[in-house]
Amino acid sequence: MIAVIGLGFVGLTTGLGLAHRTGQPVFAYDADEYKRELYKSKQIPFYEPQLQEHLELYEGNRFIVCDTMVETVAQADIIFICVGTPSSSSGETDLGDLRRAVIACLDALAQLSQPQHYPVFVIKSTVPASTTTDVIQPLLQGRGYRIGENIGLASNPEFLREGSAWHDFVQPDRIIIGELDPIGAQRLKELYVNFGVPIHCVSAHTAEFVKYASNALLATMISFANELSMIAKRIGSINIPQVFHLLHEDKRWQGHPAKMTDYVFPGCGFGGYCLPKDTLSLYAHAEQYGHEAVMLKAVLQVNEDIKSHIVEQIAAAVLPEETIGILGLSFKPESDDVRGAVSRDIIGLLLKRGYSRIVAYDPLAMDNFRSAYGLPIEYADSVEEVVERSQVITIITAWRDFKDKKNLYNGKKIIDGRHFL
Repeated sequence: MIAVIGLGFVGLTTGLGLAHRTGQPVFAYDADEYKRELYKSKQIPFYEPQLQEHLELYEGNRFIVCDTMVETVAQADIIFICVGTPSSSSGETDLGDLRRAVIACLDALAQLSQPQHYPVFVIKSTVPASTTTDVIQPLLQGRGYRIGENIGLASNPEFLREGSAWHDFVQPDRIIIGELDPIGAQRLKELYVNFGVPIHCVSAHTAEFVKYASNALLATMISFANELSMIAKRIGSINIPQVFHLLHEDKRWQGHPAKMTDYVFPGCGFGGYCLPKDTLSLYAHAEQYGHEAVMLKAVLQVNEDIKSHIVEQIAAAVLPEETIGILGLSFKPESDDVRGAVSRDIIGLLLKRGYSRIVAYDPLAMDNFRSAYGLPIEYADSVEEVVERSQVITIITAWRDFKDKKNLYNGKKIIDGRHFL
């Protein structure tokens, strides 16, 4: 049996969607009595396509709106928490309703003469990473429950867009389960198995964070487009919609020669001749027209910060008198171009910190790098030589050969600057 607590936009969609896709009865509850009565009379207090007709179809049979929390959780082996998590005045997430909902569930379970042996709490509310482990888990443990022994706990973020929430729920791109115990995760996998999409079991922190990452990326792209529109307006005689329609014709949106997902992935920073130069140029040009492009400024700053971040990781792993191996000198794989190479900046920062024993290898770019920068480092003839001579190995360029030979790195400290091993 399934219980859904909180019947706003997310909770109602979740409850009706589960009733529709699984065929199981869903017991639903909201602390707002007025909202409960509306749903019982098959009315929805907001507009969202297809919810009304499915409420009319399932209310009272597969979708049962309950008057009490006890009635809601009495037979439930999976309890979805879907309450709101608004921003506080300081911008932090207000978890008050979430805490109250979980406590109310626990109070209700305590009143049952024969509660479910292993209820699984599923946090579907959008929460900051670590909430499930640091906020919800202690609440359960405070009532004598032990995760993985007599209760399950999982994070299961939603990716519902207003205006298409029903479609997004019943035909999702993927389902993400933040696993804290194997029984709870398995229960959820079985519940979703007929959805016919990839189901990813990850850590609870990862599941929580990916929801924020998704929305932050969308927000960033929107603000990026708006910033460019403001710059274009200041310059004048630029057809702004046309600029973006032409941008969208870039083959990379469709995956050729490199799909956009290759760019929306962390690494050591962007380099090369074009991206650093043109981004800086656009920022400077906007200033000439009286507009400070704060997002472009931040883009350039983050590109510097990530290099320092990599150096901090290296410094934490190796002493100044030990040898650092650098794999990759070109600004990107399948190229011998070292203009604007991230490797130059990272090596330069290491030299400034007193790391003088650095040995580097690149399949194509070593001669170009040596002649272009003249840094006081040594060059190896192979990956194997770098591994043999180094106490820590840092991957700067994502050459396929470096991944194919990852078995060589066993027992070595690895700083994978491209997250690709």
